[in-house]
Amino acid sequence: MAKMEVKTSLLDNMIGVGDMVLLEPLDEDSFINNLKKRFDHSEVYTYIGSVVISINPYRSLPIYTPEKVEEYRNRNFYELSPHIFALSDEAYRSLRDQDKDQCILITGESGAGKTEASKLVMSYVAAVCGKGAEVNQVKEQLLQSNPVLEAFGNAKTVRNDNSSRFGKYMDIEFDFKGDPLGGVISNYLLEKSRVVKQPRGERNFHIFYQILSGASEDFLCKLKLERDFSRYNYLGLDSAKVNGVDDAANFRTVRNAMQIVGFMDHETQSVFEVVAAVLKLGNIEFKPESRVNGLDESKIKDKNELKEICELTGIDQSVLERAFSFRTVEAKQEKVSTTLNVAQAYYARDALAKNLYSRLFSWLVTRINESIKAQTKVRKKVMGVLDIYGFEIFEDNSFEQFIINYCNEKLQQIFIELTLKEEQEEYIREGIEWTHIEYFNNAIICDLIENNQTGILAMLDEECLRPGTVTDDTFLEKLNQVCATHQHFESRMSKCSRFLNDTSLPHSCFRIQHYAGKVMYQVEGFVDKNNDLLYRDLSQAMWKASHSLIKALFPEGNPAKINLKRPPTAGSQFKASVATLMKNLQTKNPNYIRCIKPNDKKAAHIFNDALVCHQIRYLGLLENVRVRRAGYAFRQAYEPCLERYKMLCKQTWPHWRGLARAGVEVLFNELEIPEEEFSFGRSKIFIRNPRTLFKLEDLRKQRLEDLATLIEKIYRGWKCRTRFLLMKKSQIVIASWYRRYAQQKKYQKIKSSAIIVQSYIRGWKARKLLRELKHQKRCNEAATIIAAYWHGTQARRELKRLKEEARRKHAVAVIWAYWLGLKVRREYRKFFRANAGRKIYEFTLQRLMQKYFLEMKNKMPSLSPIDKNWPARPYLFLDSTHKELKRIFHLWRCKKYRDQFTDQQKLIYEEKLEASELFKDKKALYPASVGQPFQGAYLEISKNPKYKKLKDAVDEKIIIAEVVNKINRANGKATSRIFLLTKNNVLLADQKSGNIKSEVPLGDVTKVSMSSQNDGFFAVHLKEGSGAAGKGDFLLSSDHLIEMATKLYRTTLSQTKQKLNIEISDEFLVQFRQDKVCVKFIQGSQKNGNIPTCKRKNNRLLEVAVP
Repeated sequence: MAKMEVKTSLLDNMIGVGDMVLLEPLDEDSFINNLKKRFDHSEVYTYIGSVVISINPYRSLPIYTPEKVEEYRNRNFYELSPHIFALSDEAYRSLRDQDKDQCILITGESGAGKTEASKLVMSYVAAVCGKGAEVNQVKEQLLQSNPVLEAFGNAKTVRNDNSSRFGKYMDIEFDFKGDPLGGVISNYLLEKSRVVKQPRGERNFHIFYQILSGASEDFLCKLKLERDFSRYNYLGLDSAKVNGVDDAANFRTVRNAMQIVGFMDHETQSVFEVVAAVLKLGNIEFKPESRVNGLDESKIKDKNELKEICELTGIDQSVLERAFSFRTVEAKQEKVSTTLNVAQAYYARDALAKNLYSRLFSWLVTRINESIKAQTKVRKKVMGVLDIYGFEIFEDNSFEQFIINYCNEKLQQIFIELTLKEEQEEYIREGIEWTHIEYFNNAIICDLIENNQTGILAMLDEECLRPGTVTDDTFLEKLNQVCATHQHFESRMSKCSRFLNDTSLPHSCFRIQHYAGKVMYQVEGFVDKNNDLLYRDLSQAMWKASHSLIKALFPEGNPAKINLKRPPTAGSQFKASVATLMKNLQTKNPNYIRCIKPNDKKAAHIFNDALVCHQIRYLGLLENVRVRRAGYAFRQAYEPCLERYKMLCKQTWPHWRGLARAGVEVLFNELEIPEEEFSFGRSKIFIRNPRTLFKLEDLRKQRLEDLATLIEKIYRGWKCRTRFLLMKKSQIVIASWYRRYAQQKKYQKIKSSAIIVQSYIRGWKARKLLRELKHQKRCNEAATIIAAYWHGTQARRELKRLKEEARRKHAVAVIWAYWLGLKVRREYRKFFRANAGRKIYEFTLQRLMQKYFLEMKNKMPSLSPIDKNWPARPYLFLDSTHKELKRIFHLWRCKKYRDQFTDQQKLIYEEKLEASELFKDKKALYPASVGQPFQGAYLEISKNPKYKKLKDAVDEKIIIAEVVNKINRANGKATSRIFLLTKNNVLLADQKSGNIKSEVPLGDVTKVSMSSQNDGFFAVHLKEGSGAAGKGDFLLSSDHLIEMATKLYRTTLSQTKQKLNIEISDEFLVQFRQDKVCVKFIQGSQKNGNIPTCKRKNNRLLEVAVP
């Protein structure tokens, strides 16, 4: 049988219904039951068409592994079970292959998992896009921006231990290949009121607790902080510790992430100093004091905290103290200074803390954008990820909830519009008739809030700018006048009589009927929060700080740039930001992730039906399903549809030879499905009712069981036949091998018997012959022995006679010698006794000297000048002679060694001596260069025709010619160049063409910088203002660094009569055009062996990793 291709589908092994569009019947109860059933089986993702519903499991699930990433990579959206990776892959492939900008909108209430969902989207895109050192660095910076923003913008709430207290929209930019180039982050409405006050059971922003828990004692001392949380009024103590959260480890993670993103050390220090100053502002307390004129004023109780804040920020203590006690109001040319009472002083302190932290957060976002922005100017593709607050309905709803819900109204509006637009475009594209769909249009609610004339935000701004007494009550009165007749506005004090007796609506509140339900807002605090005022005295005090970061955060404090115009309100700023966001989203293809929180206990395996129902309503999920299935509930391309259901028709099974659409038509006609239940598009089949699809699935399941039975039957028959044939073949082989074995054994037995008989006969013949030979040999040996004995006797007799004669002659000679000696001794005895001592001494001394010199001749060391061996002194009286001989010999062999040198060798040894003075014990690379001869001309320019053009361009004698690597400061990559040193110039030429790129006179070279480590990097610094310094200094890398630096030093000294400065340091500055870049050498293991690598960490730092 032909092998059948197996494909998966969303409908395979489905728990509940994977796509809510196919849910039957469709109502709120069945919707919730389907979600609960899937949640109980750890299926936390469900589709509504192309929308993903994500339920927070509050536990780790094994569905985000690298294997899962590969499983969903380049797969059709409906091919596998619902997953956030499927949506991420669909968005990424549309951006990469179809050149469509994408945006992913993640919404849901606090604790629903929006932040984790955005991380999963970014991690998936990072995993499937391209690889490479530069691409990986961009991906790492994009991913590491999350821990920084979470530390400064997230906090523990009663609903979520890591709740985002700001809205974030990130545009990730890609090149034409789909590789990330960089990104841009936009933040919306940081909840800065949390800095000074937190509800019970909640914490301040994470960074405060992380610093106090994770910073070292020395670092805390520099920030003038103590580790005890209770020392700080801005930190709530009832939830200071969170189970399962390690603030100390998170602090280390944040510092590491800031370094990866590109923060310099001094920038990180400045940020933490500002955070410490905010924390200590809460400890400033005031006491009332009456003045002579009867006005109340305030004084600081304990000035120690104020003093430490001023030391941290570099502000004059008297200036800051006055800013907390007085307020200056300017009108035209007049200035009026008024005192602040205790309540106003506390307001000023809290306003300063909130503004300082909020502006610091905005600066962090801007600084991160500088590091992660795309460095190239090429056309980019963009994928936006929106992680923003969900709809909020609390017991006490204030200004923050009002503008958050306004943002969600706008998102719901664009969601319905884009969903309908997508449906309509698909129908038109497929040639299906489009019918109008009825749905609730929340434009009337958006107009109630944002209308420029009668909108609530416009009324709030008008009230804030109105002269006279302005309170929250006057604002509510104005709303009651303008919005009383609006059908979505409710107030007990309005002209509409139907709310006069509504006791559920207090007099100081108003209620808006949003698309997600009615929300009652307490008007208290609306005016103050919308004004968001910071006294000008405090702004000017901050601008006077010597702390560079704080001064940059308050540009309006500059007295030279005083602007009497009132700053824009918080509501108008947020309205403009939302309008810009909506305009941005409308230019992109949207993808939606709706996050749902299953329970309020943050516990796993608990599904609260009422809580989920409430979120389903305000997310408008049922409305989304109804819009999606208003026409056709299910659609599928013809090829996968025919592949999935072809076994239901004999004409299409097992293979259909024609067009896929024709096969689907034959299949549906065979199954007798009513024509009103489906429609044929250009590339897809559209099915109106989910029951039709489920009927097809039931028929397919039954048919698969029948096919499985048939396949099993055929397989069993084939298996039995194969086994029988194999056993038959095996029996024949075994029989043939046995017969062969039996014959071999029989032959070997006969052969062995014959060999034994032959061996016995041969043995008998050999023994007989051996006996005859032995007898003959014994006869010959007997005659020889007798003759030998006779000759021996004769020889001994003759020897005895000769010995006797010799003894007699020797005795005569000895006697005669003794007699002559006696006569001589008698004659010279009188002379010998007078001179014997001196003669013996001179003879002995002469003999010792002769022996000493003969031994020295045999023990002389080698003629090498570096050989320090010398024979040991044999006698003490020869000590001075021994040393003098050693000195004379060493001088003689040094002269012999020098006489062998040519003039060129003498020059080389002079250069080696110069290199020793410059680099010995300073540069780790120097010892390896000692044994390497300085060649100079490593490139045979005169012989190589490739460099003929370069040879003609250089008239002077070339001292050194070598290929070096020129480092590009933009990305740290190296470009090959030819380095030429002549008597007057330094030249850099292109290695391929031989064209001269740069020519620098030796007089313009001011310094050469290099590290102390085992690398070949060096920088050639040029004189400022010279013609060659236009493009900046040269950062080069060479395998012959010691030789090049030595020759450059000697040549410069010879020509300019000035010593060239050689700087050896692991961190030095290099001038690139108008910018100075720090080149920093670090120790680190390298993946590519022992080759140092250069990486650009940011615009002001090049980091060289040396093994």
